[in-house]
Amino acid sequence: MTDTSPQTPPTAAHYERPFTGRPGRWEKERARAERTGHVRNDSCSDDCEPVLVHERTRWGWLAWTVPGDGSLPEIPHQIGVLSPAVHRLQRQAVHWLTRRPAQRIALGRIPASLRLSVAAVGLVSLFAGLYATWHGIPVGVALPAMALAPLLVEHLPDLLDARAGEHVRVVEGDGTCRYLQRLAALHNDILQAAAGSDRYELRRSAEIGQHLLWDTADLLQTRDTRAASADLIARERLMLQLAHQAAQILNADAEDGAADANHAAASDRPLGPHSPAARPTTNPTARRTPTPLQKGTSLMTQSGTSRVVPGSVYFLFVHEPYYPAVAQEINTTVVAAASLLHPRVRQPDGARIHDLLVRGRRPGEIVPLSTLTHELDGGTCWPEVGDWEAVTEDLLQLVRERDCDALNLCLPDIARALVCAGPRSEVRAVDPKSGNHRAYGPSDRVEVLVEVSRQLAWAAAGSPLWPGDGLLVPLNSADES
Repeated sequence: MTDTSPQTPPTAAHYERPFTGRPGRWEKERARAERTGHVRNDSCSDDCEPVLVHERTRWGWLAWTVPGDGSLPEIPHQIGVLSPAVHRLQRQAVHWLTRRPAQRIALGRIPASLRLSVAAVGLVSLFAGLYATWHGIPVGVALPAMALAPLLVEHLPDLLDARAGEHVRVVEGDGTCRYLQRLAALHNDILQAAAGSDRYELRRSAEIGQHLLWDTADLLQTRDTRAASADLIARERLMLQLAHQAAQILNADAEDGAADANHAAASDRPLGPHSPAARPTTNPTARRTPTPLQKGTSLMTQSGTSRVVPGSVYFLFVHEPYYPAVAQEINTTVVAAASLLHPRVRQPDGARIHDLLVRGRRPGEIVPLSTLTHELDGGTCWPEVGDWEAVTEDLLQLVRERDCDALNLCLPDIARALVCAGPRSEVRAVDPKSGNHRAYGPSDRVEVLVEVSRQLAWAAAGSPLWPGDGLLVPLNSADES
């Protein structure tokens, strides 16, 4: 949650010139432009419409003019940014809006022109209409069809342009394009890092970068760079931090190697400064030794009989911190829901909480204690369920004595406060230096739980958390969690 500026910015050479790394593509596009369109030169006036070469990207496009002296352009003539909320079909808007301009036919001395496609469709519809009337189709039917077909071809592209433009923000002008070009180069560094990695931090940085580009393009459409300088500086600073973080992650992965990559990354995760403690092991004679479990299953015993059940639900609770090792704090624990059925946990309170915990949940879902409190009318119904304080104390004792598996975490203050709050609550933080307030809401809480889920998947790779031995039968024996 701290805001640290990068010491050295990443070296982003993307988009300084068109088609960086693909010079052959630019030469081909320039040759086509010189044959079919008007290139930019000193004689151009403001009314000139030079041909544009579109360079499509994963976030939108850059449109370059073609200088008449054969040099490379330095600043795009136009930049389009795709909305971060569009789905795959709507991404075709980029291809539609960056299509090559339609060929037009001049109408002699009339100051107008006609699309070549319109002329072709008009000719075809004329012959089709004559053929239809020859075979008995009434003229009153054939004639309107002959007239409507060319009109549809003439106006339909404009309607599609307007529809596709709803998902794109387009900026023009040297000042605005120069700024957005620099921001896009940093975003491309993040996209390249995320494309070659399955790291959550990189994927999330790419999503944030797309939102930043979209917001910036939207801002530049209504304000110039001087009027919006403060907002633009803040956005570029954040994009620079994201690119710097992506470069640091890639460097750490490359230096540490595949074997140590997950361990090194855990110390940088936003949930806390410490990696989760290794899952505790138990005495081999006390723990079952069945055939290795498939990923996504949970093993638990009921009345002395072991059985495999699909997709565990997990229980997260915050507690007073303890220190199993020097400089290692544990203040949050995640256990399998079935651990609530352990005979050393206060009963029947644990079984009642287990029944409430697993009812209607998705396999693999992590349910914080605060979510149960919210569902129990803000906690007023806890006396009817059980003593949650005694149950969590017993669970923590089981974990510390290694009688069940757990994911041990050190959450920072904000993340800890969010999981302690209800799913609809808001946590406000005050910066003691600036006095600025910041509110963290339900979406931030969801992000914390997503990060916990990712750490759980990493820590439990190969087998789920072991809930303990000799578990009691659930209150609802039909439950599979």
